[in-house]
Amino acid sequence: LLDTPVAEVDEPNRPNLIVSRGEVRFENVSFAYDPNTPVLCDLNLVAPAGKTTALVGLSGAGKTTVFNLLQRFWTPAEGVIRIDGQPISEVSLASLRQQIALVSQDVFLFEGTIRENIVAGRENATEEEVIAAAKAAQAHDFICSLPNGYDTQVGELGSQISGGQRQRISLARAFLKNAPIILLDEPTSALDSETEQSIQMALQELTRGRTTIVIAHRLATVANADVIHVMDKGRVIESGRHRELIERGGLYARLYQIQFANAISGPEGKDIAAAAV
Repeated sequence: LLDTPVAEVDEPNRPNLIVSRGEVRFENVSFAYDPNTPVLCDLNLVAPAGKTTALVGLSGAGKTTVFNLLQRFWTPAEGVIRIDGQPISEVSLASLRQQIALVSQDVFLFEGTIRENIVAGRENATEEEVIAAAKAAQAHDFICSLPNGYDTQVGELGSQISGGQRQRISLARAFLKNAPIILLDEPTSALDSETEQSIQMALQELTRGRTTIVIAHRLATVANADVIHVMDKGRVIESGRHRELIERGGLYARLYQIQFANAISGPEGKDIAAAAV
């Protein structure tokens, strides 16, 4: 975030958000952190219910801002954001955030036990539900290997807990929350290949049948998305599936070609990257 969001206080008696399908719509949404620097400009975007939608684009295109506005960390200057037709500005903040689970590459674990970090997703969960969520996130085995298991203090682990293990705890929190809308800020981008493959399997289970919006830094990870929105300067400039966007030869195709070339060492990769610019 560029600045600290202003804490929002709900007006009394706002209705709860009721999610039946989970469709997310941004309608003519504009926003700026700094009045002189627009971040989103008349953005129109749809994330279909129960499908995976990917947001791609260069740094500063507005992808993270979409996540921030959807969770009401900020309020749009113009336009409306709807979930199943309901303007999110008109529902209670608590009910909105209860319907959304975020899994980010930057995992936040607070001081407390592993159990407390997991149940932050749903504080009234039973022990059986906590363990089931940890198993779904492939976290149960490593947690049980710790001397105090689920009662291990996160602060005591220090460097003993790897990035992959932190991510599994974060995933367990999301499984336990059981929200119908999932936001993924490419949570496996900083992990080694073996750990990434394991967590990708857990993510597939988490997102099955749920409305999922993914911020994609590596385009290969969203090749199977149901719809890809390509953002540039706060607007969607291309939408479609991976193959469609490659065939159009626009920004998505150029970004994909550059990333593909960078994965190839030697002169051949340099030639491909140069041709894409």
